Amino acid sequence: MTDAPNVYDAEPIPESARIEIDKMLQSGDLFRYTSADASPVALLEKEFAALLGAKFALAVSSCSAALFLSLKALQLPRDTKVLIPAFTFAAVPSAVVHAECKPILVEVGKNYRVDMEDFAAKLTPEIGAVIISHMRGHTSDMDAIMALCADKNIPVIEDAAHSLGTTWNGQNIGTIGKIGCFSFQSYKLINAGEGGIMITDDPDLIAQAIIMSGAYEHNWKKHPVVHDRFEHWQNQLPLYNLRMQNLSAAVIRPQIAEVKRRVVDGLSNHDYVADLLNASPFISVPPALTPESRAPDSIQFNLDGFSDEETLAFADAANENGIKVQVFGLSQDNARAFWNWHFIGETPELPKTRAMLMRACDVRLPARLKTPDLDYIANALTSAAATAKNAVKAVA
Repeated sequence: MTDAPNVYDAEPIPESARIEIDKMLQSGDLFRYTSADASPVALLEKEFAALLGAKFALAVSSCSAALFLSLKALQLPRDTKVLIPAFTFAAVPSAVVHAECKPILVEVGKNYRVDMEDFAAKLTPEIGAVIISHMRGHTSDMDAIMALCADKNIPVIEDAAHSLGTTWNGQNIGTIGKIGCFSFQSYKLINAGEGGIMITDDPDLIAQAIIMSGAYEHNWKKHPVVHDRFEHWQNQLPLYNLRMQNLSAAVIRPQIAEVKRRVVDGLSNHDYVADLLNASPFISVPPALTPESRAPDSIQFNLDGFSDEETLAFADAANENGIKVQVFGLSQDNARAFWNWHFIGETPELPKTRAMLMRACDVRLPARLKTPDLDYIANALTSAAATAKNAVKAVA
């Protein structure tokens, strides 16, 4: 039997990054503000903003840090309510809590996207900001979301951790809202192990975020942007020390040139496997929305007509086939299941999201995989679904 493909390792870090890192290790010049010229972090910010078509970028320690700084830069009063999708990673409500605000969860449907009826109902005058998580790269109806928020003058932050390279009506995800936040964690399109970046066209927001990220004293002068706003905020804001360091930027920068290829290959891999999975009577992969061009590095699918027992049997059978499946609602202590977020207070009743999470499955699908790998994964999953159904029927 062919060995199961390794879906966890990322692509090798480019040789150019290793050369740059070795130079830094020789010099010890790792802090972004000690470089005599533009630091690797500053160069990354310039290059990433150009890639997305944004005016400003700030590289920080994580996407969570970017979300937190975005909320703080909006100057939201303590206990402000922030609307977020109920299907997201725990880091998103955590960032809201860290910013001393209150997350309000909105329903998400079987297609993993925001339920617009519930969104509209919960977009009350008490909401001070909206974070839209494009969870696993699935884009919600940004036209409807932006129209509703514009009508109420509510700022939108895009959590684009999974969506680098995705477009909506040809516009880069992350540039539709007031602020876009991206991740460089290992399982993202660009891998630095950890790291994040925020983009915006708003000079006042980026000036605040830069200072709060840790540009103490006059280190903001080493950011070649909005120098007319820094003096205003000098000593007026707390310093959270969420800076990115030069080693991370050196790892990231050579990968920017690989984004286009990874997007093309990732989408091709995803759609190839999706077609094979959709041929099963037990599995369905929700399609992209019409304006959406995706950049996936994983695949999500729903088990149709499965009980809890059958769903767990499916995960076990897939694992025996060499493919580890995460069932969001049935994986113990899963950080993407909203009922595990005890730190937000009372768990809301969200029947649509709960039902989706109990049958929604997640499998890594890196862009580097080849057709034999994809065939193996699809066959392992479809056969596991059939096995689980038949096994439970036989016991019954």
